[in-house]
Amino acid sequence: MKYIVVTGGVMSGLGKGITAASIGRILKNRGYIVTAVKIDPYLNIDAGTMNPAQHGEVFVLRDGAEVDLDLGNYERFMDIELTSDHNITTGKIYRTVIEKERHGDYLGETVQIIPHITDMIKSLIRSAAENWRTNGDPADVCIVEVGGTVGDIESMPFLEAVRQMHGESAPGDFILVHVTLIPADSMGDLKTKPTQHSVKALRELGLYPDVIVGRSELPVGVNTKRKISAFCDVPERAVISATTAPDTYHVPMELEKEGLADVLMDLLQLEVHSLSTDWYRLVTREYTSRITVAIVTKYGIEDVYMSIKEALKHAGRSLSTEVNIRWIDAEDCEDSAFNEVDGILIPGGFGTRGIEGKISAIRCAREEKIPLLGLCLGFQLAVVEYARNIAGISDAISAEIGEGTHVITILPEQEDEVDLGGTMRLGDYPVAITPGTIADRIYNAAEVIERHRHRYEVNPEYIPVLEEHGLIFSGRNGNRMEILEISDHPFFFATQFHPEFRSRPTRPSPPFLGFVTACKAVKKTT
Repeated sequence: MKYIVVTGGVMSGLGKGITAASIGRILKNRGYIVTAVKIDPYLNIDAGTMNPAQHGEVFVLRDGAEVDLDLGNYERFMDIELTSDHNITTGKIYRTVIEKERHGDYLGETVQIIPHITDMIKSLIRSAAENWRTNGDPADVCIVEVGGTVGDIESMPFLEAVRQMHGESAPGDFILVHVTLIPADSMGDLKTKPTQHSVKALRELGLYPDVIVGRSELPVGVNTKRKISAFCDVPERAVISATTAPDTYHVPMELEKEGLADVLMDLLQLEVHSLSTDWYRLVTREYTSRITVAIVTKYGIEDVYMSIKEALKHAGRSLSTEVNIRWIDAEDCEDSAFNEVDGILIPGGFGTRGIEGKISAIRCAREEKIPLLGLCLGFQLAVVEYARNIAGISDAISAEIGEGTHVITILPEQEDEVDLGGTMRLGDYPVAITPGTIADRIYNAAEVIERHRHRYEVNPEYIPVLEEHGLIFSGRNGNRMEILEISDHPFFFATQFHPEFRSRPTRPSPPFLGFVTACKAVKKTT
């Protein structure tokens, strides 16, 4: 197993995750099997209870793990599926070590950061890397991203564990990639001091970067690279310019142009395989049409809907259609906001705020024949809207929201649940598809696997009356409703699950493909 550790300096949000994912794509394009581990230094066990407005999207893995959105980037770029083992947090580490101490596993030793915490970190990284399989094959390379920035107190045990792993690894089996900021002054001159200080802080911890990826709005020229090389003791060819790309899926290609692939091959002593260009041809395909989709949001932060944006991009790219997004605030949602859009998307979410605005948007989509895609909460609110305005249940509502006729009710197994973290219906579940439906047409399968994250479901008591009034439940898991649709509409389709989590550039999600296709068919915008 070979390891590539990605660290960051100067400031957070530079793009370590995209850099790590891009490195994985570069290696995969050369025929190597790649996996990834994300280290998050926060004390939370996982990202499940975090406020999305502060932390961004909570991504769900196949085994139900609620994780940082960077793992979504790993899955999309590398076209792999990860598990909870691939997200390591401070909370997980300390909980595991403390449980072992309470159990007596340390035989009376004084439990300390070194060696007990660092040994646990190394053990979990190696276990995640070595036990992972894709189609039965182990990985050749594991990419480990250390969250936060060098110098953060929370990251210190992880960086010490990385230092120890480096010392324990054979030559060519372990390299360090450091992502840092190279800002420009008012005259357009690139400044190297932040990078120099960041690398200095790294070296004080006993870590020496093999590659420096310089994030900048301007291309990093030869003179700047030479200066960084001299001050940071990194070969000039290993100083990589990473300017902001118009599309994140172009980043692997831009890093290729900078020669990063050759540097990685040399440092890791990997055999040079022929390069597959399928990915680059896919992500640079020209658009021949354009549509506008309204996303009715209650959080107002685009990163909360990262996977939805990417799934729309995947579907649009496969159909040579650029998808422009118009963000609509659910608390200030008027029908006139949808006059110039080709489709309406109602995403997932929690809580009571903005609910009536989302229901109003669903009603508008149904009555005005605007293509609609509802996801999770969007599925539940589509049931509420239909119950109110078609089935005659005027006070229909979800039990999550408040008083009324609960056409959406809590899952039976959730009724006595008191802990919030990791207790929802999470991860992959099979969905049986009804023949002859829209779901059957877009999936072209009798059963599919999709990822879930919810506590509520369609109340079984009201399914017969909803069906009598024309609502079609075309996907089910046992007695649980998973997909709904209506006839006599260009595309009115909603899912209890989150299809965006399994969408890839190479394999767009079928519901998103069906939605974008319908939007193209009723196109209003130019």
